[in-house]
Amino acid sequence: MYLLFIPAIIYFIIFSYVPFYGLTIAFKKYMAFQGIWDSPWVGLDNFRYIFSSEKFLTVLKNTVLIHTYALIFGFPIPILFAILLNEVKNQLFKKTIQTVTYFPHFLSWVVFAGIVVNFVGPTGIINTILVNLGMQPLNFLTDTELFRPMLIITGIIKEFGWGAIIYLAAISGIDQELYEAARVDGAKRLRQIWHITLPGMRPIIILMFVLNLASILDAGFDQVFNLYNPAVYEVADIIDTYVYRVGIQSTDYSIATAVGIFKGVVSCVLIISANSMVRKWEGRSLW
Repeated sequence: MYLLFIPAIIYFIIFSYVPFYGLTIAFKKYMAFQGIWDSPWVGLDNFRYIFSSEKFLTVLKNTVLIHTYALIFGFPIPILFAILLNEVKNQLFKKTIQTVTYFPHFLSWVVFAGIVVNFVGPTGIINTILVNLGMQPLNFLTDTELFRPMLIITGIIKEFGWGAIIYLAAISGIDQELYEAARVDGAKRLRQIWHITLPGMRPIIILMFVLNLASILDAGFDQVFNLYNPAVYEVADIIDTYVYRVGIQSTDYSIATAVGIFKGVVSCVLIISANSMVRKWEGRSLW
């Protein structure tokens, strides 16, 4: 039976562990025509460069801010949506709402960004309405004050329905006799939600929060890459887009790899720290 694991083990070794050797690029002045072996070692020079670079500090700040705003404003919405959807008794209406809210998740950001531009672009639906009302159009895509809120809102719209699925599953696992007992005691819907539904969802809420916290350096490459432009680099350029420009467009693979290692180490430290705090406070953890 154990022989059945061999193909999977070989697969992970080849595609997950062997590529780790490429991390040595971060400690070299990598030149493609020389290859990894013959490129000269530079030690920690690449890391010194990125930490002393004002541009990198800017993209780091942007990444943390965008993810933090998305966490603050976006994390509660799937929870609230799942609770509200659970209270809907008309099954046809419920399934219709689920279909409408789940559908955007299956659109790639290339497609969804095109839809967003049709709404918020200079000649988009929103600006057309504003002009018809005698108001000034808003430059959502080029105004540094409006771009981040636009990112957060469009990200929430695309994913909140899909994100609610796991919370609906948690709600469905709550013992229905608790609700019946609460109704017998005269508890209204809000009290049932507060004293039964939310406590029943608590473990999965904590789990999802820990996972979101660990990805604080992941602000959504696909979304930002398909919506941003040089006019908003100051507030929208994130670590992943920076790595793309430096590594792919400028072919500075050493710097890009060093940034990637930094991101991975920080994410690992964050998830371990968050998991330790959850274990201390709640007596449960991811592992």
